[in-house]
Amino acid sequence: MLILLPPSEAKFAPDYGAPVELPALAYAGELTAKRERVLAALVRTSASRQRGRALKALGLSAGQAGELDRNAHLPGAPAAPAAEIYTGVLYERLRLPELAAEARDHVLIASALWGVVAAGDRIPAYRLSISARLPRVAGLAGYWRPALERALPDEGLVVDLRSGGYAAAWTPRRATVVTVRGFTEQDGARKVITHHVKSVRGEVARALLQAPEPARTPEDVAEAAARAGLEVELTGTSVDVTLLAA
Repeated sequence: MLILLPPSEAKFAPDYGAPVELPALAYAGELTAKRERVLAALVRTSASRQRGRALKALGLSAGQAGELDRNAHLPGAPAAPAAEIYTGVLYERLRLPELAAEARDHVLIASALWGVVAAGDRIPAYRLSISARLPRVAGLAGYWRPALERALPDEGLVVDLRSGGYAAAWTPRRATVVTVRGFTEQDGARKVITHHVKSVRGEVARALLQAPEPARTPEDVAEAAARAGLEVELTGTSVDVTLLAA
């Protein structure tokens, strides 16, 4: 079982510790050169005197200009395990640092900057979305796609909890892919939820990583979520798990 997580905009920024070592990150052989190029482009863009243009390239507002200063110093910034760096809604529900190391080994986190990282990979806090436009780097999803296709395991069961932009960077072709959607019920009709779907996905991921055995089938995913107290329905042949969220 492989669980693919999205990154989060919210991040913990450690104030001490050694900086990132690119050769120590997951899939270094396939991804280090690509990571070096994106990191250099992000630092160069963020350190530019043309701050308005830099903000536009990264999709940031004037009130987020401090993110440029952080990005400009990334190569020497303190790093910590990715499981601690990402702190958004999904990660609040998942509570990844609490889980056993063997469970965390089933997780990869998508990243516009790093391609993917493992939960234990030491990285600094950064700001770069998959929709950003960096000079001399093509669209980031397309930029990462060939390298990720070569690097990532495409077999068994993949539980894909990424958002659309990050999913576009790599689509498993041979693995069985399970996605998670969230619904509410109103007047007997289901309504897709968007605001709370991250928390739903975090709960499902935690249920899977706490299960006695790794999931091997879509049915296993649904059963693990149901055991965690979620109302679950496995729908269709697309191996999509529909969660009925209160």
